[in-house]
Amino acid sequence: MNELTLETMIAVFEEMFGRGLFWVMVAVALAITVAYIYVLVRDRAMSMRKFLWAQLSMPFGAVAAVLFVQAITDSGFRDIGGPVDLIVLLGVAALGAGGLSILVYTGQSLLRGKETA
Repeated sequence: MNELTLETMIAVFEEMFGRGLFWVMVAVALAITVAYIYVLVRDRAMSMRKFLWAQLSMPFGAVAAVLFVQAITDSGFRDIGGPVDLIVLLGVAALGAGGLSILVYTGQSLLRGKETA
């Protein structure tokens, strides 16, 4: 691999997760992102109560993302070979934490509606 292009990254992720699962994950991420933007535009402000609950969910998202990737890739923690593997694992955890946080905030906003002060 001489160049790191978008097409190369898509091919790698399709190989890791399988073509179907990868594109389902992309579609779900896009749907959640659109819903999050809708909630922010609709409410015109962030609710600190909902934001707190979203932040409290972050460790669960981090652990779930790491376990999901470990299960999908047929590897375990014993297969971590060096600093790059650890950096990738921490990146997966960070993305899982952020993703679940956005999902929790969006879900609360859609289910409970706009809070009035």
